[in-house]
Amino acid sequence: MTNSKSASVPLAAHFQLCKDQSPKTDSEKPKMEKIPYSNAIGFVMYLMVSTRPDIVYAVSCLSRFMSNPGTTHWEALKWLFRYLNGSNNSDIKFSKCSEGVKLMGYVDSNYANDRDSRRSTTSYVFTLCGACISWKSQLKNIVVVSTTEAEYIAITEAFKEALWLEGLLKEIGFLKHKATIFSDSQSGIQLCKNHVFHYRTKHIDVRYHFIIDIVGNGTINLEKIRSEENPADMGTKCLPVDKFNNCLNVLNLS
Repeated sequence: MTNSKSASVPLAAHFQLCKDQSPKTDSEKPKMEKIPYSNAIGFVMYLMVSTRPDIVYAVSCLSRFMSNPGTTHWEALKWLFRYLNGSNNSDIKFSKCSEGVKLMGYVDSNYANDRDSRRSTTSYVFTLCGACISWKSQLKNIVVVSTTEAEYIAITEAFKEALWLEGLLKEIGFLKHKATIFSDSQSGIQLCKNHVFHYRTKHIDVRYHFIIDIVGNGTINLEKIRSEENPADMGTKCLPVDKFNNCLNVLNLS
């Protein structure tokens, strides 16, 4: 696909991927068995884990169909390769910290966006002095009943990563300030800071409630950010070109 037309985003919204697009009959399967779908997924996954946070959502979606990919899934994967072909000079920029070393995280979720299971997708990305050092997009293994619950769980997962990164950076004497995590969910932030709605959230697994103590003792800062300025958004859904490019700019990805 070296000479193919480049794409502006890793995954276009019109694909709407689901299991219904997988082969269902014995006559349909032989065609897809000849296509190296799993090998291609392994290639893009290596890129995503190493240096490409911009393709994290696309890889997360496409890897769900490795066991039985259909032609639509293959077309979506080729779209991703077209994007990579046009952005092969993309890199993560590391620069000197002008005001001390700051660990900053961004978190977001997309409520019930999986068409097969109605589970939610969560995403976070962390920067150190403006450069990406950690990112993740994941389809959760539980079904939640509200956007607030989805955001609350996403924030908790981001706090777990922040605590690990803080521990590592402090061990090598590299961190000078408390970490700050930004979320665009006001209700999720309020639930973390003031657990007055206990009767409404009692069903949430106890493993997610440790965040209340972390926020309460000020170990990590939790702040509000506008949805338009939250780069973690690109890890939860397909974005239009302008919004996607804005996420790249916030993360200092060329």
